[in-house]
Amino acid sequence: MQTPVQMYRIGRKKNRFKGAGFFLKVGTLLFLIATPFLFPSFKIVDLAMNIIIFSVLVASFDILLGYTGILSFAHGMFFGIGAYCVALLMGQYGGPSYVHLALGLLLGVVAAAALALVISFLSLRVKAIFFAMVTLAIAELAIVLATKLSGFTGGEDGISLNMPGIFAVSHHMGHFLGIEIGGRIFTYYLILFGSVILFFLMIRFTHSPLGRVLQAIRDNTRRAEALGYKTFIFQVVSILFGCVVASIAGAFYAMWVGYVNPESCLGVMTIMLDVLLMVIIGGMGTLYGAIVGAGLLKTAQTFLPDLQHLAKIVFPHVAFIHQFLERWLLLFGVLFILVVILFPKGVIGSMREYMARRT
Repeated sequence: MQTPVQMYRIGRKKNRFKGAGFFLKVGTLLFLIATPFLFPSFKIVDLAMNIIIFSVLVASFDILLGYTGILSFAHGMFFGIGAYCVALLMGQYGGPSYVHLALGLLLGVVAAAALALVISFLSLRVKAIFFAMVTLAIAELAIVLATKLSGFTGGEDGISLNMPGIFAVSHHMGHFLGIEIGGRIFTYYLILFGSVILFFLMIRFTHSPLGRVLQAIRDNTRRAEALGYKTFIFQVVSILFGCVVASIAGAFYAMWVGYVNPESCLGVMTIMLDVLLMVIIGGMGTLYGAIVGAGLLKTAQTFLPDLQHLAKIVFPHVAFIHQFLERWLLLFGVLFILVVILFPKGVIGSMREYMARRT
């Protein structure tokens, strides 16, 4: 005799390859695969790559905030750790080789895991907002160290790096469908492939029994403890997994951009603020909301600054429109407020709630 929970899980497995949600996910993946050929402009390809990388970063943060109920302002620091480890081995103290690339990724994972464990054991003893403040202080310390230790990290000047072999910018293999096949294309698909694998791992993590326990801890920590779960250990595992994934996303960012500095990889305002906005827009505790949040925010940041130039062409004599669109951050703020009002649980969270009410 099957329990209701078992019947529910069997039904979900039968229907996981059916419905609009599955086809939407497949369509999104196919679109990202075809983007370099559909839109050969570097601006569009770069936008797609940023959406892919930040989707992984935001999803890893959502495991902490949305699935475990842990607010950490140091998550962007692990993004920077992964970026710096690759940059140090491929730019500062090594060269563009596959071995240095692999070692940089491995070093980033190990460093992120070790630091995540230290922060967990030192900071998880304090609760709620106090934990968030401790992690904020650690994140600010990381920026100061990266800036002041210029002999090691390059300081504010940062570190430039080149990709090896077929991933090098100078590598060319001819044309296909009118598109030049070179190192940037290979790097794009390498990062896309790695990001898809990471996303599947995060989906499996959240849908596993471990993920169910994390959600129980998020909803009611005392009740989870009463059931016999050692909540501290589960929270440490959640932080460890999320921070390791964030470090790999940072390594992908360094590989794509070819340059790292404290502001672009470690900045609380430049990285963590964007991540928080993406989580809110997409929906906490949804994982797929990371793709929506990253897509909307990165698209807005890419194209809203161009509206002033467009307005000067369409409305050449209307100075008010020119001045308004010059302050495109104001327009972005209005759009963000509208999203929060229309989708109080994020885009994916609100849509799931609407579909649940319909059924």
